[in-house]
Amino acid sequence: MSVNIVAPLPGTVSEILVHVGDVVKTDEELIILEAMKMENPICAPRNGVVKELLVSSGDKVDAYQVLIALE
Repeated sequence: MSVNIVAPLPGTVSEILVHVGDVVKTDEELIILEAMKMENPICAPRNGVVKELLVSSGDKVDAYQVLIALE
């Protein structure tokens, strides 16, 4: 079952910490999102495998935009 990881607020993707195919654990940091001059880690909600990265470093994202698909 897939789950989409979304941006909780608008900002800029400053760092992507995973690659497609990586196995991740619950609460592992996946992306660092910069918003309002603060770095906000986006973490995995559950164990899984990174199926797809839908953003690149430097991308500006909107709130609730899908960032990563986990399988």
